[in-house]
Amino acid sequence: MNESEGQSLFTRFSKATSSVAGRPVTFMLAVLVIVVWAVTGPLFKFSDTWQLVINTGTTIITFLMVFLIQNTQNRDALAVQLKLDELISSIKEARNEVIETENLGDKELQERHDEMISLAEHAKEDIEEIAVVAEDQSK
Repeated sequence: MNESEGQSLFTRFSKATSSVAGRPVTFMLAVLVIVVWAVTGPLFKFSDTWQLVINTGTTIITFLMVFLIQNTQNRDALAVQLKLDELISSIKEARNEVIETENLGDKELQERHDEMISLAEHAKEDIEEIAVVAEDQSK
């Protein structure tokens, strides 16, 4: 299946824009724009219009980029969650109730987090006991 098949125009635009925006050349272009703007300050006598140009331009770009970045992050987070859900569902010993944990409320998430911390502490204790037994057996 072609990567762009089934993707909305906005999704394709968002992916392409985020790809371009994340390149070093794009950063250098932005720096160049700022330098040109700063150098032209004396030419325009540092007027209000001169300041308004950079303020308006950067505000518009920032405002639009927020939505593109959020779209990209949402898609990436969903893809990671789907991959994790697939792994959990494919392992017999895994607890399937942790699938879609991201949809739980704050209280339930904290309870699951506390449970995982407890499991990790027990596992650490078990590992330490095994290490002590192994050390005793090697003597």
